[in-house]
Amino acid sequence: MLRAVLWLLGLITAGAVAVVLTVAVALAVAYPNLPDISDLADYRPKLPLRVYSAEGALLGEFGEERRNLTPISEIPKVMKDAVLAIEDTRFFQHGGVDYKGVMRAGLANLGKVKSQGASTITMQVARNVYLSSEKTFTRKIYEILLTFKLEHLLSKDQILEIYMNQIFLGNRAYGFAAASEAYFGKPLKSISIAEAAMLAGLPKAPSAYNPISNPKRARARQLYIIERMEENGFITADEAVAAKKEELKIRTGPDNTRVHAEYVAEMARQLIFAQYGNEAYTRGLNVYTTLNAAEQDAAYVALRKGIMDYERRQQYRGPEKFVTLPSAAQEVEDAIDDALANHPDNGDVLSAVVLEASPRKIVAARANGDTLEITGEGLKPAQSGLSDKAPPNIKIRRGAVIRVVRTRKNAWEITQLPEVEGAFVALDPRNGSIRALVGGFDFDKNKFNHVTQAWRQPGSSFKPFIYSAALEKGFTPATVVNDAPLFFDAGVTGGQPWEPKNYDGKYDGPMSLRTGLAKSKNMISIRVLQAVGPKTGQEWITRFGFDADRHPAYLTMALGAGSVTPLQVAAGYAVFANGGYRVNPWLITKVTDHKGRIISESKTPVTTEQPRAIDARNAFIMNSLLQEVTRSGTAARAQGTLKRPDLYGKTGTTNDSWDAWFAGYQPTIAAVTWIGYDTPRNLGNRETGGGLSLPVWISFMQQALKGVPVMETPVPPGVVNVGGEWFYEEYARNAGVASVGLDDRATTPSSVTPAAPPPSEERNRILDLFRN
Repeated sequence: MLRAVLWLLGLITAGAVAVVLTVAVALAVAYPNLPDISDLADYRPKLPLRVYSAEGALLGEFGEERRNLTPISEIPKVMKDAVLAIEDTRFFQHGGVDYKGVMRAGLANLGKVKSQGASTITMQVARNVYLSSEKTFTRKIYEILLTFKLEHLLSKDQILEIYMNQIFLGNRAYGFAAASEAYFGKPLKSISIAEAAMLAGLPKAPSAYNPISNPKRARARQLYIIERMEENGFITADEAVAAKKEELKIRTGPDNTRVHAEYVAEMARQLIFAQYGNEAYTRGLNVYTTLNAAEQDAAYVALRKGIMDYERRQQYRGPEKFVTLPSAAQEVEDAIDDALANHPDNGDVLSAVVLEASPRKIVAARANGDTLEITGEGLKPAQSGLSDKAPPNIKIRRGAVIRVVRTRKNAWEITQLPEVEGAFVALDPRNGSIRALVGGFDFDKNKFNHVTQAWRQPGSSFKPFIYSAALEKGFTPATVVNDAPLFFDAGVTGGQPWEPKNYDGKYDGPMSLRTGLAKSKNMISIRVLQAVGPKTGQEWITRFGFDADRHPAYLTMALGAGSVTPLQVAAGYAVFANGGYRVNPWLITKVTDHKGRIISESKTPVTTEQPRAIDARNAFIMNSLLQEVTRSGTAARAQGTLKRPDLYGKTGTTNDSWDAWFAGYQPTIAAVTWIGYDTPRNLGNRETGGGLSLPVWISFMQQALKGVPVMETPVPPGVVNVGGEWFYEEYARNAGVASVGLDDRATTPSSVTPAAPPPSEERNRILDLFRN
């Protein structure tokens, strides 16, 4: 018997030795193959590219992973406690492998105790940073070895910091700081016990416990974690009760608190990518722009309102889609969810599915389950779709996918996504910095940046540059020009005859240059350019940054028949605003790394160090002429609404109302609005730059000029006032151009040569009628 026991003990001992030797050999073979973890001492995960306004407001981020690298000292205690309570209560006691936890997990497998897991935070770091997720014996050996190596190299706080920043938590969020922003829209430092518990439940299964897609399961796990926090003494019983009762506000839609500057963020992304390549999306670069957040918000709201106001005047085009709604309540909800998933909200233009419709009331359901009613005035924009005689594609009925908006009276109004597009840009004329830029109605709907990429005819908004050229040829604001019909026969044009017209078809006879611009008289502009010479005019406009080859040297140039971008127009008007200096629009002020260290920085240009485009006295008199436009001319609503005299600008509406413009400035800010269709077509016979684009500009300026004192432009040398009108000193005594077109011959200095209208091919390309 004794011998048998000894044999048994010997076998056990031999087996144990063999196992130890086997493990030792395995460890000796595996250890040299472990990855080098020395770089974790200076932890550098993939960090996204972030774009900020001048004040530091986040405008956009780019990269596969949302992540805010947060030092352990800045992670709130409540967040660390919540994680430790559920993931690794003995983290600060064990050496990487929690043997008690392993035994507890083993007993749990036998059904003896409640399982709490055996994978420590250190083991999770080893697995998440270096190893795959496959479940094999070999990988487990490597995981344990790597865990010991991590515990030997790094402190507990360093390991916990890596874990809190590295772990994937769903919704493209890596780390708890990014998750706090993604799910709650708030910084990690501001979270409550209840919110921390919700986030702490995500590492186990980010999809299953996602509070957006699986709120019930997320809630159950949150309650369990709160209990674990109480059991481990991290919170009191009263705190646990309060946390369980707290109602969380989960972000379920787009971040409406973020500044809407998607087009600007994309511009910055392209500039940084051109410099850094794919590293731009992983280095954690922070790009600071010249954008003013408040002005950007004002521009976004103003342009969208202007476009939606225009949309209300359009024919109702019908619902976006029709779906069949079943009779069972749960099935109806599923059908609505499926339908609206393909028709997401567009900012404040919301999507809904009609449940019932009549000429007096529409009842519709939103994706969040809310039901809304539209009655009275809210039905007017879609009255044609509620008529019994409405064709099937327009008829609003049960199952129709429609759009709705909130009115000022907090009621619902039916609407439709606009087909028309728009652009708005504002810059500081003193240095060219871009302060606000909206490239279209909505970036998600149309990523084409109309501010920088849309080449359109400027119409009458281009006339000031022709007038500026005329000032250098002896014209003055008092020069009398005949507003009378012009006709160029085939013998002059070399082709078809050309008969340009004024916007309203009326002709007022002789008037001053000042009045001609204020009233935007086409005949005045054509006669001025004819006297100056189209070739001279073409050369002159290049001083403002325009491309000569996009503005052929024909008389149609006087009516804005060339091609410009809104950004070019803004830079051109900035020359008038700053006293004659050419400025180049710019966007990025500095780029820093994730620790805030400056990598590159731009110096703000000084106006007087920029090249001079026009003489100071030319800019001064053009200011006077453009001020008249906003005082008594086609843009008189500007001074009437804003109640300040230091406003200057010009409306513009092109042939057949294809493009509606307003370009204007105050000495501290120049801004341009454009509205039109991507594929040019008529905006409406009554739609003009003064009616469409000017209100957008005014709305923006109401915000941008708050607290800005009224500014008077100083009179430069060489300019005198005679009889209440401004003149170049040498032309003050009738030495300049006194009149043009009174007898159809220009009275001009000998250097000015009258020019012919465009040849027939240009005549065919440019249509006759130009407005305002």
